[in-house]
Amino acid sequence: MSFYSDFASYYELVFPLRGEVYSFLRKHAVRSEGAVLDAGCGPGHYCGMFLRDGFRVTGIDVDRMMIEAARAAYPQGVFQCIDVAEIGSLQGSFQLIYSIGNVIAHLPYEMLEAFLVDGYAALDTAGFWIVQVVNWDYLLTLKEYMFPVKTIADGTVTFYRRYSQISHESVTFEVELIEEGITVFSDQSQLYPLTSDTLLRLHQGAGFSLAGVFAGFDKSGYIKDLDSGLIMVFTKL
Repeated sequence: MSFYSDFASYYELVFPLRGEVYSFLRKHAVRSEGAVLDAGCGPGHYCGMFLRDGFRVTGIDVDRMMIEAARAAYPQGVFQCIDVAEIGSLQGSFQLIYSIGNVIAHLPYEMLEAFLVDGYAALDTAGFWIVQVVNWDYLLTLKEYMFPVKTIADGTVTFYRRYSQISHESVTFEVELIEEGITVFSDQSQLYPLTSDTLLRLHQGAGFSLAGVFAGFDKSGYIKDLDSGLIMVFTKL
C-alpha cells in the first residue's frame, strides 16, 4: 500500500469525513470515555471525532505519512504505524473496533483469520466490531469494475479507481490521481476478495456473533447480488 504516502495530502479532498459514517460508528460505542480502535485510520479524522466526544482512541495504519498526519492533527490520541494484521501487539482492550474503506481486503485469507482471532481477544465483552468492505458477492460476477470518477478541487483533480483481473483468489486494484492534466500518482496493489458468507463463517469461527448487515452507513438493507458495499456488525457475547 505504498502509494498511500503519495496520496496522503489529497486524502481529505477525495474522502472527506462523512457525518453519517461517524453517527453509525458512534452509536456502537455505548460507554462514554471507553476505548475505541480504528484499524486503518488514515489521517485519523474519525478518531478525532471520538476524541472530541471524550473517548480514548487508538488508530493504526501501515502508512507512515498517514500516521504522522493523524498525530499532528490529534495529539491526544494514540497512533501507531503498524499493519492492521498486528492488532494483537496492542495493549488493553476496546469497546469498539472498526475498519472502514475496504482495508481488510488487503489481508490474505490466512492473515485475516489471524486478525479476527486477535481482534476478538482485543474486544470487550458486549463490544462491537464493525467492518466495511466492497460487496465481493456482486463484484466477483464481473471481469472488471470501474468506480465512479471523483472530480474535486473545482474540477482540477480527478481520482480514478478500477478493479481488474477479478478472480476468487485476488483482484488487482488500480488507482490514478490527475491534477490539471498531470498524473500525480498511479499504482496498483492486490486485494483478496471474500464473499459475505465466507466473511460470516470466518467471524463465527473466531467467536463473533453477527449483530447486523447493511449496504451502507444509512442502514439500508443489503442485497447480495446488487449492492456495491457491505457493512457487517459483530459483537462479543
